[in-house]
Amino acid sequence: MGIAEQDAEDAGQAVLIVFSRKIRAISVGAERSFLLGTALRVAADYRKRAHRAREIAVGDEALAGEPHPGLGAEHEADQRRRRKWLDFVLDRLPAELREVFVLAEIEEMAMSEIASVLSVPAGTVASRLRRAREVFETEAAALRSRLEGEATR
Repeated sequence: MGIAEQDAEDAGQAVLIVFSRKIRAISVGAERSFLLGTALRVAADYRKRAHRAREIAVGDEALAGEPHPGLGAEHEADQRRRRKWLDFVLDRLPAELREVFVLAEIEEMAMSEIASVLSVPAGTVASRLRRAREVFETEAAALRSRLEGEATR
């Protein structure tokens, strides 16, 4: 939802803290909607704060001698590269389109659920999703073209 990868775990914890504080007030069956709505608000807060945050780089020497827990460096590098491209394309979407697109395409929520989470009419969800898919396809094609151009150089 447009937050930095290094903030994702903290944002997830913030959502769970809000959930634990308000659990008694949440209706049975509305848990998913509450969590997703809270996640959207937390992500928006993180995006607002992002321009003020400073990242501290950790050199490779800090990780020297640590075993790598993953499937292999090449696989992980490929996954990071793909994630970076996806994040780049998603960041090109306006926030209201990105929210609907992520909830529909990644979270696989029904339009009625999305409408409930975002507190907008189902018709608004449908039109935003249509526009989001168009923008996503356009931006993904532009990125593909750019990457192919760089590969042929």
